[in-house]
Amino acid sequence: MAAADTHIEREPSRRGPSGIGIVHLGLGAFHRAHQAVYLQRSINRTPTGEESEWGLCSANIRSNRTLVDQLRDGDYRYHVAEFSDSEHVTLREVSAIREALYAGPDGPDREALLARMSNPEVRIVTLTVTEKGYFLSPGSGELLSDAAPIAHDIAHPESPDTAPGMLVEALARRRAAGIAPFTVLCCDNMPHNGQRTRRAVVSLARHRDEALAEWIEASVAFPSSMVDRIVPAMTDADRQRLAALGVGDPGAVVCETFSQWVVEDDFPQGRPDWETDGVEMVADVAPFETMKLRLLNGAHSLLAYLGALAGIETVDAAVARPAFRQLLQHYWQQEAIPTLSLPDGADAGTYTDSLLARFGNDSLHHRLQQIAMDGSQKIPQRWLAGGVERLTADDAISATALGVAGWIRYTVGTDLDGQPHPVDDPMAETFAALHRRHGGDRAALVDAFLALDAVFPATLRDDRLFAQQIVDALMQLESGGVEATITALTLNFSDRDA
Repeated sequence: MAAADTHIEREPSRRGPSGIGIVHLGLGAFHRAHQAVYLQRSINRTPTGEESEWGLCSANIRSNRTLVDQLRDGDYRYHVAEFSDSEHVTLREVSAIREALYAGPDGPDREALLARMSNPEVRIVTLTVTEKGYFLSPGSGELLSDAAPIAHDIAHPESPDTAPGMLVEALARRRAAGIAPFTVLCCDNMPHNGQRTRRAVVSLARHRDEALAEWIEASVAFPSSMVDRIVPAMTDADRQRLAALGVGDPGAVVCETFSQWVVEDDFPQGRPDWETDGVEMVADVAPFETMKLRLLNGAHSLLAYLGALAGIETVDAAVARPAFRQLLQHYWQQEAIPTLSLPDGADAGTYTDSLLARFGNDSLHHRLQQIAMDGSQKIPQRWLAGGVERLTADDAISATALGVAGWIRYTVGTDLDGQPHPVDDPMAETFAALHRRHGGDRAALVDAFLALDAVFPATLRDDRLFAQQIVDALMQLESGGVEATITALTLNFSDRDA
């Protein structure tokens, strides 16, 4: 689309003097389009000549050094292109990141990152490292101490590879120096993400020093938060589209206009005046995070696995098909919403209507393959926790069973027409082995997947009707295709739906 066809609003950034008060681990597109934007709003409000104390140091701790170099070369300025639709965009300049570091494998900035986290000016450390970056079992929530990166951090605590390891080392340095601990704010899609982050950090610290672990548990705040903004992975087509709008910086990000951030207000060392910039500061984030995980993320995962099997590439293309819209309505109304305790003022129908509108935004090109990554880490929170509640009450979860069947078939690595796709998951090799062993016996294959206690809780694993629903759905998908299977589900509820 040419720039002349698009209505553009521009919001420049203001960069006054700024100290670095926040370190962020996980310098990805979501961080640049979400937390950094809120910090930029705060900095823009700082009176001219006054110093903001909340500048960002953002670090990649995995594999992307190129982005760090690009941000440095661009003087830490980039644009966030917020599309409400294909014809309306707000170009928001962001300069809140004052330092970018690469502390990934063999990264040159690991010590610089630990030194920055140990600096008393840093009072908050935020994280977007994805669910798998905490090395917690999706089923039990316990630290995966045998995982190679965690085993490395246990053996070499002063040179950590993982986010929990870096938090432990930085906190250990602060404790030894008599510096108050920073607050740890998880911004990943996990239920009770503050508590889970605390568990990862304290459990890892116990391998090093019981006294350090007790100090962290007693002294460090781990508030939970809920983040919401659709930020697709950048593609060459996105870069060309932005170039037509006059945006050429390599750190630019495309996202939707909608943005939400709900944070538990527990910051002993202080925090930005976030509520002035639209952040909801609350006493308990749980109702917000559960609503988002089960309604938005749960629906996204249904679209991802079933849509991919049908050869559909993007979210908007999936929800344009009546069968997929009907599936989402069935899942929301019959299975997800009944498990929720909604936040004050929230209306589930209004929320799901807004989700359909957001999913249908054809300017984002949100790829289903991006959503499908790391399913073993995601579906326990998105589908299975609610499924346990439903089965405990003897209620139906036929849409969840269809989703699990779609996920199992997706892990073969091909769609229903045999076209290959990557299976990007920490358990991908386990899945491949199960398919090799049980590929000719659908019931045995389903039982083998349900036996993965890192994914499935015992309540679901032991429910034979649930297992049979998955087998039936898997066979229907392979014999009749995705949309016919969805239609059969939504028109003919099981005995438990009646």
